[in-house]
Amino acid sequence: MSDNDTKKPNGDVPAAPVAASTTPPAPKAAAPAGPPPKPAPKNPGFVTCTVDGKEVVVKPGTNMIEAAKTVGSDIPYYCYHPRLSIAANCRICLIEASNAPKLVPACQTPLAEGVVIKTTTPKVKEQQRAVMEFLLLNHPVDCSICDQAGECKLQDYYMKYDYRPSRLEGGKTLKNKRKVLGPRVVLDQERCIMCTRCVRVMNEVAKQPQLGVFGRGSHERIDVFPGNELDSDYSMNTVDVCPVGALLSRDFRFKARAWFLSATPSVCTGCAKGCNTYVDWMSQDTYRIRPRENEEINKSWMCDSGRLLYKSFNLGRVLQARIGRASAKAASNEAVPVVTRKEAAQAAAKALKSAMGGGKLAVLASPVSSNEELLAGLTFAKATLGLSTVYVGGRPQGTADHFLRVADKNPNRKGLEWIAKGLGLKVESFDALTQALSKGSVKALYAIGTEVPVDAETFAQATSQLETFVVQATNESAVTAQATVLLPASIHVEDEGSFTQMDGITQRFRKAYPPKGDVIPGWKWAAELTRELGGEAPAWNSARDVWRELAGKVAEFAEFNWDKASPPDREKPGINPLPTGADGRPPGYREFGSPRVRGI
Repeated sequence: MSDNDTKKPNGDVPAAPVAASTTPPAPKAAAPAGPPPKPAPKNPGFVTCTVDGKEVVVKPGTNMIEAAKTVGSDIPYYCYHPRLSIAANCRICLIEASNAPKLVPACQTPLAEGVVIKTTTPKVKEQQRAVMEFLLLNHPVDCSICDQAGECKLQDYYMKYDYRPSRLEGGKTLKNKRKVLGPRVVLDQERCIMCTRCVRVMNEVAKQPQLGVFGRGSHERIDVFPGNELDSDYSMNTVDVCPVGALLSRDFRFKARAWFLSATPSVCTGCAKGCNTYVDWMSQDTYRIRPRENEEINKSWMCDSGRLLYKSFNLGRVLQARIGRASAKAASNEAVPVVTRKEAAQAAAKALKSAMGGGKLAVLASPVSSNEELLAGLTFAKATLGLSTVYVGGRPQGTADHFLRVADKNPNRKGLEWIAKGLGLKVESFDALTQALSKGSVKALYAIGTEVPVDAETFAQATSQLETFVVQATNESAVTAQATVLLPASIHVEDEGSFTQMDGITQRFRKAYPPKGDVIPGWKWAAELTRELGGEAPAWNSARDVWRELAGKVAEFAEFNWDKASPPDREKPGINPLPTGADGRPPGYREFGSPRVRGI
């Protein structure tokens, strides 16, 4: 049996035999050892490509969305976030690239040398329109009642990339409209476009995977795991990153329309971390606080505790000056008389003057006050009152976590230490003050802020024995009730200034709106008291004047340029755009007080 007998037929026609040739075969060309060598990069160490006809030079690994931004080409996206992992599931960022046979997701595709990218071709535009139509198939028409209206990327992209009526016949898929995920966040599952940003925030940033994707197809939904809730202190970051009105803050929900709010760059006063923020306000009330991007400190994030601090800006404020203890007047059913600012300054100066010289007068400074207030107040305490020691108050220690929250809940402790050192003042602890009060070695106290690290009622009882207790305060408390002279001071959103956070970084904040009532900044109270006590009246018209005159005494402030450090009063174009004024005026330039015409 031959070898051919064991072969199975395959249907191929056998080839005709080739006649033998006496000509020797030509030598075969040597096969290349590998792929052709890549051309040398045009800019060594960088990637050079072309986006919409413009040359772009970026670092290796940069994705197409970020590269296109550098030449003014905006590629739309929902699921992409520069600080989160790439999901590439919304598909609206698909664009044409010369090194791919079909559209590629711009968020997921890094740039290669020499690639030509096109973001405005008819093929790309049709893809964007088709994605928008798909996302809007089951999306409810809630714009008139949705809190995200005015800040919604679905609205913006519909006007820019789709702007066509729906072709859906039949009803939309119905889901849970008010799914309470936790104490601070509520979810409208019908509005969700399944970008999964919120899931990635909780997994990668908060390190608390409390959200997941459940179901399949049109019935897919975001939800908490069974038996759990979204109770993380970073839960409201999910509201920030949600590009539509699916995740909403239970605190801000139905409080104000975005286009009526003005945004002012500021700094969080919740702890010593010093997260950068935007204060959103209308009239003379703060409505919400949200994070502002800062690569050094808080990236794009913020804790929930810091966000909810705004309530103390609006409620329980000291708005009028007062002479005499409110607790004593309340006990005798006597009305607290309202005095003018001038009368209060005169009464405070008279009381402090009578306490000077005997060694019984002390100053208490709160690290919640700004650098400018502390510079003016402690300079007044040393130069006019003749004091050489400052007792440090402040909020009590709290809990810290793995990310942003630190145990020290005072925004300016480092600044207070630097200023006291620069002015030659000895720093004493709050415990030393309580001991001095109990021994009777302190009979008069001048307080710059009323935040104390112990129970306010306990400290109030100790101060009730003081003969003179002059207090600059922002909010009513048991301590302010014991003040013999109460001076209403502004909070940081009512004036400009600076804080120095835990790592020694000094940061500026801007003024949002003017103070209410008879409230004035703490540095202005120091100037008025100096004048009433016969000292050389400082010519301060702003916090900037205070800084320019007094900051030179503090060596650590030498490299800080107060003017150049001022944050821009407008956000970056294309990143969290400011809401537009319904009346045509830009945010930040609305009238103060209650608006006469709300536009609705």
